[in-house]
Amino acid sequence: MELLVRYLDRSNSISSVSTQDIIREATLRDDLKYYFMSPCEKYRARGQMPWKLVVQILKIVMITTQLILFGLNNQLVVSYKEENMMALKNLFLKDYSGVDEDDYSVAVYTQKEVYDSLFYVLDQYSQLGRLSVGPISYAEDDDGKLLPLNLCKEYYKRGTLDPSDEAFDIDAELETVCMSHDPKPANQWKTQNSSFFDLDFYRLVDIKATFQLKGINLQTVRSRELPDCYSFYITITFDNQCHSGKVKIFLDIDAQSCACRNWKISGTAQKNTHYLLVFDAFVILVCLTSAVLCTRSIVLAVRLLQRFSRFFHENYNRKVCEDDQKEFLNGWYVLVIVSDLLAIVGSILKMEIQAKSLTSYDVCSIFLGTSTLLVWAGVIRYLGYFQKYNVLILTMTAAFPKVLRFCCCAGMIYLGYTFCGWIVLGPYHEKFEGLSRVAECLFSLLNGDDMFTTFAQLKDKNTLVWIFSRAYLYSFISLFIYMVLSLFIALITDAYETIKSFQKNGFPLTDLQKFLKEQKDFPIAEESSQTDVHLQNSAFCCCQRVPEGDDVILIS
Repeated sequence: MELLVRYLDRSNSISSVSTQDIIREATLRDDLKYYFMSPCEKYRARGQMPWKLVVQILKIVMITTQLILFGLNNQLVVSYKEENMMALKNLFLKDYSGVDEDDYSVAVYTQKEVYDSLFYVLDQYSQLGRLSVGPISYAEDDDGKLLPLNLCKEYYKRGTLDPSDEAFDIDAELETVCMSHDPKPANQWKTQNSSFFDLDFYRLVDIKATFQLKGINLQTVRSRELPDCYSFYITITFDNQCHSGKVKIFLDIDAQSCACRNWKISGTAQKNTHYLLVFDAFVILVCLTSAVLCTRSIVLAVRLLQRFSRFFHENYNRKVCEDDQKEFLNGWYVLVIVSDLLAIVGSILKMEIQAKSLTSYDVCSIFLGTSTLLVWAGVIRYLGYFQKYNVLILTMTAAFPKVLRFCCCAGMIYLGYTFCGWIVLGPYHEKFEGLSRVAECLFSLLNGDDMFTTFAQLKDKNTLVWIFSRAYLYSFISLFIYMVLSLFIALITDAYETIKSFQKNGFPLTDLQKFLKEQKDFPIAEESSQTDVHLQNSAFCCCQRVPEGDDVILIS
């Protein structure tokens, strides 16, 4: 009788443990299935509102609206700076045609033209208030005194030159002499400092005139925003470094905006600014919510992976293969978090700009533009739940490693052509004058742009270089268009055909997919080495296929 009782107790104990294992396995399977469901499937399964999807839709609308509003305002700022640049060039540069000559504005070739252009700058500066049609004037210091124009010339310390005898004696040390010019009649100032304008052109390196002006951007009033006050730091350079008989004249402007100190405006400009600040604050709140929800999902996914890995190790003495682990590590959540952080930083900068505390329009544009790009790219995740749209994601995922390795190999050849074209063709072709311009020119040729122009613009002054240029261009076009580009397209086409074949015949069946489909054919790993376990995992993760019509696609 005792034996019978012990046997029954042992049977009940085994049955209880087995029941707990079954419940534990079923619970894990349900949690995994729920994790890999789409937002709509989760709502139908448990009636839970897909908050992440709602927040993402709201965030897309708000960030895009924010970007458009900032872009319209930024266009006003950019147009104001560009038009002021054009106006100041016409004001201070003698005989300016309205179009820059290459990288400089004006070039002069005689001593008289140099003196005339220099005195023209001084005369125009002296009568700026009577000439300019815009709201621009001289800058003042803290005491209310007008800031002067500083004129500096840089020249070799000592030197004699006799080209006819091919003789020269030059001290390479440079000296700089500066003078200040107050906004008063220039003739009087030139007479008092006549020795400064006694120029030895063979020693002269450059002359720089620097001054500061103030302006107000009134056009923002029409968009119901407070106008900005600007400080223009202007530098006019007479460049004679080449000593080639050609003096290049540059005009550079560094425009910095700030809040106006004394202003009064009627209308709704101030209210509109407050509304924008509230809107930006709401964008920050939505992005914070999105980042918190995605971070929570990542933490839950890691915990779920740990449960699944522990279950496999305890029941089958196996590790979860890398492909299955990647299903839990959702890169889309990381993308969303990065876009949220960029949007938050961009929104803060935008609020500072609206409050006239910062003027970093370019930095703010980079943050807002990149965040908007990533937000819209994240929409692909939700399209991936539909099989027809999912082809794009799977093709990009499958082709990316091969394409990256291929680009690294092709990039070496591309760099070789870049350096070769720069050193050989640079002196004879404007498209090959700099490394960046060579790379841009070759990329245009790679895409079939400007082919005839590139061939035709080469200066036919050196027969050897002309022959080399033909061999260089023909070989590059033939190699990259007919071979490299074709192979690049073939890699993507091959990945696409592979994905289409998998969708038709079934995708490889991993351990995770078997577990979700309640299959029990997991081979139990022997107590051998870690290498054997890894090889077995790789085989079962990558080599088995799902029967036709029974494929499962996991998108996390």
